[in-house]
Amino acid sequence: MLSTLLQPLFRLSRPQKRLIQLVADSGLIVVSFSLAMLLRLDSWRFLAEPRVWWVLPVMIPVSLLIFMRLGFYRAVIRYLSVKAVKAVLAGVAGSSLALVVINYLLDLPVPRSVPFIYAMLALLTIGGVRFGLRALYLKGQMRYKTRVVIYGAGEAGRQLVMSLRHGREHEPIAFVDDARHLQGSMIQGLKVYEAGGIPKLIEDYGADQILLAIPSATRAKRREILKSLEGLPIPVKSIPGMADVVEGRAELNEVREVAVEDLLGRDPVPPDDSLMGANISGKVVMVTGAAGSIGSELCRQILRQGPCQLLLYEVSEFGLYRIEKELNEQASHEGLDVPIKAMLGSVQHHGRFEAVLRSFGVQTIYHAAAYKHVPMVEHNMIEGLRNNVLGTQTAAEAAVSAGVDTFVLVSTDKAVRPTNVMGASKRMAELVCQALGEYQSSTRFSMVRFGNVLGSSGSVVPLFRQQIVAGGPVTVTHPDITRYFMTIPEAAQLVIQAGSMAKGGDVFVLDMGEPVKIAELARHMVRLSGLEPFSASDGEKGDIEIAFTGLRPGEKLYEELLVGESVSQTSHSRILTANETMWPWVKIHALLEDLYAACFDFDYPALRRLLEYAPIDYSPREDLCDHLWTADNATGEPSPRPALAAYS
Repeated sequence: MLSTLLQPLFRLSRPQKRLIQLVADSGLIVVSFSLAMLLRLDSWRFLAEPRVWWVLPVMIPVSLLIFMRLGFYRAVIRYLSVKAVKAVLAGVAGSSLALVVINYLLDLPVPRSVPFIYAMLALLTIGGVRFGLRALYLKGQMRYKTRVVIYGAGEAGRQLVMSLRHGREHEPIAFVDDARHLQGSMIQGLKVYEAGGIPKLIEDYGADQILLAIPSATRAKRREILKSLEGLPIPVKSIPGMADVVEGRAELNEVREVAVEDLLGRDPVPPDDSLMGANISGKVVMVTGAAGSIGSELCRQILRQGPCQLLLYEVSEFGLYRIEKELNEQASHEGLDVPIKAMLGSVQHHGRFEAVLRSFGVQTIYHAAAYKHVPMVEHNMIEGLRNNVLGTQTAAEAAVSAGVDTFVLVSTDKAVRPTNVMGASKRMAELVCQALGEYQSSTRFSMVRFGNVLGSSGSVVPLFRQQIVAGGPVTVTHPDITRYFMTIPEAAQLVIQAGSMAKGGDVFVLDMGEPVKIAELARHMVRLSGLEPFSASDGEKGDIEIAFTGLRPGEKLYEELLVGESVSQTSHSRILTANETMWPWVKIHALLEDLYAACFDFDYPALRRLLEYAPIDYSPREDLCDHLWTADNATGEPSPRPALAAYS
């Protein structure tokens, strides 16, 4: 009640608050002095002695001046700290000393012990009022705060507690730590418990949330901790990693959702600086698809390696604007003097692409431009093939013609024994680069193949988060669907390093770790939100339903990274090299001409037969489902079969 009445006081302007403090302190000095005289003399007789009061007209302004010089009125009551306590002590000591000096100089009838009694009383009144108001303010705010348990009583946890106490959203109530020597101790006024004590903290203290404050822990350790917290009825959140805090990308008190990479539990291998800079430092570098998930991260990593110039090639105007703006800010923040050129254009436009390569003298290309969403490409077959296959052919031929030194194709695990057009198009793009790598020697071609990346556009992770916030259901296509995952920064670093190892025509495969069941990933995310997942089809009960919607067109249950067993280790522990089937350039070129003709004629059956004929192990499991084909061919009459004799 009292804290509510004091709310208008806390909303006053800073000058108004300072004026109130000056008036209040003047009154408290008078009260403290009067009580000190009363305690010393045990009588009110001093009230009738005028000379006793001569001390106040001098002591009050002197004391207030001392308080001001010590910054007493610069401290905001709600944020009082140890520094403010020291100021109170010093200010009261100065005020008491002023009383001693004035009493001596004016020879007033004030007993010599009164200044000491006054000092104790002033400390209680002047300091006590401030800290009492602070306690009332914090008590009033606690009703609106989320009560949190801090997991990790180390330096990050201690700093987090101080930061949260100054904020308006979270109220720390206890620490939890695995270190036995810390358990039972008091840190920042909070008791440290063992992890097994969290259920009791929830029950006894009404804890609403757990905050992980272990930014330096390995992902394997974080995964172990997260698994132990999954069954709790409150959400688990995290603070940023120390690298993000140090580099200024985040504040320590930012509360985030638990990173999905922590659930995977695999720590990235530090990049090899010599490999990172081999094709970049001091060179003109181009990234196609520069605004995409992988393309944009490649740009960020490339910028730090000091290229002579960085060209961003992108068909999306808004995407290009956004990544150019971000990279210029990054360069300014990190002190990087690298010219950045934003180039609008499609990789299917041969003249435009080659003109850019020649005009800027591009030496290294990272080709990340591609349509990658499986159902989208399945429903828009021609555009997917034109962009992913013929666009790669255009870019690769232009690179050879313009004398580019290195061409690195960003590929996918869906290119292995593809069941969808997207995967088939990426394997065809690999064949183009393999064949050109063998056909000529001026440009060094390589391909880097990896699985899904966390947080990319179209990724399941942000979709799951949205569905959990909305109350479900969380949609998964199949109970057994499994995928490989890697973080975007790690994937980009490995792409750059793999490209530096290339000799020509190499197919590199990134070690993606253990595959992850998507349904299990969804269940982990639900549990860490403090909710219980359930499957209605199995008769389970809970908070968020995991609903299975069925495999989408072209979707596989399991993805592979290799076709055969012919794989070799490289000097990098996470990069392998594969020996894949290939065709000579003359044979591939003829196939590409017919592919172009079939695209031009909108001959969908011919396109499918061409993909089935190519050495890519394409085995579609559904009929053609391209939207245009479905609309124009409702009768289902087959198109003429193309001649395949040219490839034999």
